[in-house]
Amino acid sequence: MANLIEQLLNGLTLGSIYALVALGYTMVYGILLMINFAHSEIFMAGAFLGWAALIITRSLPGPWGILIAFVVGMLGCGILAVGIEKAAYAPLRRAPRLAPLISAIGVSIILQNAVFLWRNDFLAFPLVFPQVQIPVGSVQLSLIQLVILGTSVSLMILLWLFVNKTRLGQAMRACSQDREAAELVGIPVDRIISMTFFIGAVLGGAAGILFSLYYGSIKYNMGFVPGMKAFTAAVLGGIGNVPGAMLGGVLLGSAEAMGTAFLPESDWKDVFAFGILILILIFRPRGILGEKTADKV
Repeated sequence: MANLIEQLLNGLTLGSIYALVALGYTMVYGILLMINFAHSEIFMAGAFLGWAALIITRSLPGPWGILIAFVVGMLGCGILAVGIEKAAYAPLRRAPRLAPLISAIGVSIILQNAVFLWRNDFLAFPLVFPQVQIPVGSVQLSLIQLVILGTSVSLMILLWLFVNKTRLGQAMRACSQDREAAELVGIPVDRIISMTFFIGAVLGGAAGILFSLYYGSIKYNMGFVPGMKAFTAAVLGGIGNVPGAMLGGVLLGSAEAMGTAFLPESDWKDVFAFGILILILIFRPRGILGEKTADKV
């Protein structure tokens, strides 16, 4: 029983990271109806920026190094995403829907290969938190798991408050419902789109750092599998739905952990995760919290 609970806690830890990345996918889709496949490389960029900041600030005492790493990684990813949006997506705003999708794949390949040319093998991520186990009832929870869960939940709560309680959040929801109508009532749609990319990338950068802290290494292609799983989580919860992305990430991480506990080979966990995506697309393509909408004529 204790082993099962530990597996579930592992799943919640990974699921919270998937949820942060899934929010970037779902926010962009909610406004532009496009899948930003370059978001997985934003996740990777956050890890590398965090690594660089930790190397530079390693002489600082206490938690200052990791705090600076988060600030650098999150802001750097936000600025990078806005630049990508302006250069690769904005010119295709009125193009057929397939064009920005192809552009996103191209940007993903460019970013991945740019890092590959610099370093094509694993880099050890600095050990920031001590390897201690904290007893919680009959199970052991590591300090890094507590940090990941606490950070992820805090960021998701802040995002929910921003989207639902601020004027900018209301403007984002208005653009998601009807971009043309939002523009007619004076909402700066282009600025809101850039802000959406920025916020999604900030969360993705934070997820990249948390993922690196958990596994202890980074690589140029590290974003591909977590990015696809985060996309699966977004579809599972209901693509375009912010609470759905959070729910989908947690459910996918938990299901993956349970699958790992019962499957004979741990490598099958990826097959298990993407099998869930196929089943969702077949039986409930709009996701758990997705709403059925009328087709526009």
